[in-house]
Formats: sequence, C-alpha cells, structure tokens
Amino acid sequence: MSRPRSQAEYLARLVPPSVAGLNRRSLLAGAAGTGALLGTGLLAGCGDSDSDSGSGSGSKTVSVGSNQSDPKPKDVIAKVMAGFQTASGIQPAVNTVDHNTFQENINNYLQGKPDDVFMWFAGYRMRFFAAKGLAGDVSDVWGKLSGYSDAFKKASTGDDGKQYFVPASYYPWAVFYRKSVWQQRGYQVPKTLDELNTLGAQMKKDGLAPIAFADKDGWPAMGTFDILNLRINGYQFHVDLMAGKEAWTSDKVKKVFDTWAGLLPLHQPDALGRTWQEAAQSLQQKKSGMYLLGLFVAQQFSNDEQNDLDFFTFPEIDPAIGAKALDAPIDGYMMARKPKSEANAKKLLEYVGSKDAANITVKNDPSTLVANTGADTSGYTALQKKAAELVGSATEIAQFLDRDTRPDFASTVIIPALQQFIKNPKDIGGLLTSIENQKKSIFTA
Repeated sequence: MSRPRSQAEYLARLVPPSVAGLNRRSLLAGAAGTGALLGTGLLAGCGDSDSDSGSGSGSKTVSVGSNQSDPKPKDVIAKVMAGFQTASGIQPAVNTVDHNTFQENINNYLQGKPDDVFMWFAGYRMRFFAAKGLAGDVSDVWGKLSGYSDAFKKASTGDDGKQYFVPASYYPWAVFYRKSVWQQRGYQVPKTLDELNTLGAQMKKDGLAPIAFADKDGWPAMGTFDILNLRINGYQFHVDLMAGKEAWTSDKVKKVFDTWAGLLPLHQPDALGRTWQEAAQSLQQKKSGMYLLGLFVAQQFSNDEQNDLDFFTFPEIDPAIGAKALDAPIDGYMMARKPKSEANAKKLLEYVGSKDAANITVKNDPSTLVANTGADTSGYTALQKKAAELVGSATEIAQFLDRDTRPDFASTVIIPALQQFIKNPKDIGGLLTSIENQKKSIFTA
C-alpha cells in the first residue's frame, strides 16, 4: 500500500467520525463509499464484532492481527504462536499485515471486524483506543501474570484504571555504529552536540555519510524530533507537547527545529525516498558512520556482524537537562472489544505475557528485549545486555512520538510536517504555525 499523498488522503484512510469529530465527516463519508473504512480495507480481520463474546462455544481457534511483517520478527511470532498451540491445544491464525499499513488503518480495523487479539503499542496509543471502547478489558489476565514491574503495568493501564494491554518486548532508540569502522578511523563517542558536529564533519571528510537517515515511511524522523526535544526541553515539556498542552509555536519548539536544521547537512540526503531498512544497510555496508534508530536495526545485520554493532545514547545539548531521557517503546498485544472467543483470546494473552513466550523470543530475536523479568536472559547478546542497561539507567522513558500523542494528530499532521521540514528546513515559523492550528482543531474536536 502506498503512502497517502495528502492530508486529506490520510484522513480518508485513518480517521473515522467517532474519533475525528464532526468537522471531518463529509470527507470520511466519501471515503467509506470506496471501502476505505470500517474494516472493509486491507486490515479486515477474522474476528466478528457482532459475535458472542463469551466462551466461543468450545472453539479451539483464536485469530491474531500482526504488524510484525519483517522476516525476523514474523518468524519469532510464528514460533511463539507454535508454543501457545502446543501448550493450550488452541490453534492461532495469524493475519500478518505490513507494519505501516497496519498502523495507518488501525482505526478502521478496530471498528470493523478485527481479529480476536491484535498487536499494538503501550502508552497513549493504547489508552486512546481503550477510551474509545475499541479494545477489551484484560485486567483479569493481569491477575494471572508475573514478572512485570509496576512501570510495565502502568504502561498497560487505561484512563479508567483497567488493563488493556499485555507487554511482550521493548527496545531503546540510540545512535548505532560499527565498532570496526570507528576503530579504524579513530572516532570517539561524542558527549555533546558540538562533539557530534565535529565528528560528523570528520566523517564527511573520510567519505562517509555521517548519519544514515530515512523517512519514506513517515515515522523514522519522529525519533529525531523526540530526542532533540528531550535533550533541549526535557521530558515533561515533551510529553505535555505530545498531549496538546504546549504550543508548537513556542520558542522551545522552534529551537528544536533550528537545532535539527543545523544537523541536517550531516544526514544522508534524499531521505524521503529511502526506507529505514535501506538506511540500516548503508550502516551495515560501512557507507554511513552512525544511525539513530531503535534496537531493531540489528535485524539488518548478520549474526556475525552484530558483534561489530554498538551504540551510544544521543549526546547532551543542555547540561541542566542532561542525556538520561530516551525513547524505549513497548510492543505487545491487545484484545478486540468483542472477540469471537473471549476465553481463547485471554488464554493467548496469558501465554504471550508468560516467561515461556519471552524465552522463545530471547532465543530467536537479538534485536529486542523482553518485558517479562522472569525470562532467562542469559542468552542476550552483548548488544542486548547493553541496551537493557541503558533503559535501566534512564531517568525518563518516552514511548515514541506516534505513541505518545493522538494517532490522528501523528499521522495527519506530524508525518507530513516533518517530511515538509526535511524537504525545506527554511520556513520553520510557518511550519510550526500550521502544526499548531491543526493541533487545535484535532485536540478540541
């Protein structure tokens, strides 16, 4: 599925009237006629929103909507589901959809006929759908889980105090690099923004693209905005901005974009035509010096090459704020509001939240960290151990821009705005005014 070409097309694909408000209904009504809404598109699942949500009359199946479309995570999910079938005798039917397509169409999917269980994210994005009545209460499942910290339970809790999410894995965002390249060139890890700029200038002289960069799919640039805002304005301002409580036209936000504009010459050019995988491959091929991304970047490296992969947290910009805050998104599972078999759905959620499922993930995926502390993590690679230590030492943890704010705001406003900035970083004032005006209409709808 192609990226939407305009804000209107984003709205037509993503935001139903119940979420967006009356001012978008005319646009959405037209889109619905073409099958873009209410589960009639690419994310139509196997569930039945009108079916009995009880025990499922002895059914031995459960459907799962998966956004894990890349080869490695898709294979890991298959192994976890095989483990569940062996343990329970219930057969899971996994419906895998391209990650970006899944994300862009989640509202339509949940209002149509979703799968019994679906993969999603913790934080605001989970709470948003729970508050809209588009997810099932799984508080009783949490009564059977063990191995989760209070922080993970809090990240799984809706505004009403009930749990709607079961965490499976998480991963930090950091600046990744190949140790052999840095050792060969004598590069040192930068501790400040000035040192990062100096390092980038040297990498350019050495024939490298200093910072691998891609934003064809719209979301990777959000990570750059997040970390700059966290470093310049701190965690509380960042989460308040995401919640619509701060103005995008403030001098604080302008400073973020001014700083980013100064760093853009160090980034790979033509980012809007490149996927994150292609940018990661430039790091893997030793054509780029470093890459700000999540730990999943390791998926693009062979097992042997992963021993050559290392990272550092984005350097300090303001000494008063420091460099301890970071993005560390949590991935996991939610239940549809009316699954075909609620009993089977909850059995699956209990399993994916168990240490047995976590152990399968540890054995098969070196690009993520498991949420269950009861898992045997002795098989973690050096990179995973360092990543776990980084998250453990963080003073504040954000979930990532499109998970910390309203999904319609992230998709219809922020993605086009950041891509416009990357194309033309000169009109920052006009860009921020546009974001603020659109924010007001969305958050007050």
